Amino acid sequence: MDRYGFVGLGQMGRWMATNLLQAGFALTVCDLDAGAVKRLTDMGAQSAPTPAELSTGVDAVFLSLPNQEVVQEVVCGAGGILEQTRSGTMVVDCGTTDYLWTIDFAEKMGAEGIDFVDAPVTGMEQRARDATLTIMFGGPGRLLEKIQPALNTMGNRIVHMGDVGSGQLAKLVNQLLFNTHMAALAEVLPMAVKLGLDPERIAQVINTGSGRSFASETFIPHILEGRFTHGYSMGNAYKDMAGGLRISAANRIPLPVVQAATATYQRALLSGCENQDKGAMIKLFEGLLDVAFRKPTFK
Repeated sequence: MDRYGFVGLGQMGRWMATNLLQAGFALTVCDLDAGAVKRLTDMGAQSAPTPAELSTGVDAVFLSLPNQEVVQEVVCGAGGILEQTRSGTMVVDCGTTDYLWTIDFAEKMGAEGIDFVDAPVTGMEQRARDATLTIMFGGPGRLLEKIQPALNTMGNRIVHMGDVGSGQLAKLVNQLLFNTHMAALAEVLPMAVKLGLDPERIAQVINTGSGRSFASETFIPHILEGRFTHGYSMGNAYKDMAGGLRISAANRIPLPVVQAATATYQRALLSGCENQDKGAMIKLFEGLLDVAFRKPTFK
């Protein structure tokens, strides 16, 4: 029986690990949140106090972590995977990690005998729960073949994007579009209200018309109710935007619309919205125009 390790049992990771376990794979988990670990061990998973101990005797270690700094600490820090790993261990980064950093880190890990590959996911928490995520794999085909059965328990679309790092690049392209759509909504929706349109009615038009997007369908209902705690935080979304601009600078690729949208994110962060979702950007333009894109009961 294949045995896997899973580090990072947050909003997405807990469901990915749950689905892996429920599919019948032997699983060892590790997380700073004792409650998150207990939820999995109550279902039959084993637990390990450190990533080093978790990595002993497993076929692959899955990571669902917030950024590359945490990934590096889990792999290379005290009690990290490198302390007890054996040559040929595979580490699968399912989080959203910097594309350029991933390429460099995978090369360094290869020198240590670790097969570091990227398999970021796209889809909200409900899709993680339902095992309907899209997973973008970056790495050799032989390694994808090795862990394909495990990935199939977490998502229903596994796309081999190419070499290591290409999964993160694909995720970044997706996020840049998603994040930019939201920045556009943030500035246009308050204009509609300022000029006399009813928020609920224009919301219906947008989400049934050619102006709709996943961003509008996801965030407009929450904005109408004044809720700004849906999923990915503004701070994390900004990291995607900044990553896109680093790639733009390194490769001399102009991204003027992304650059303009990034400025909106920067203003939102300076206004104190870092821990709210990216729909909270609308507050900037609501404030400028002295309007509120809300249902009457939520103004």
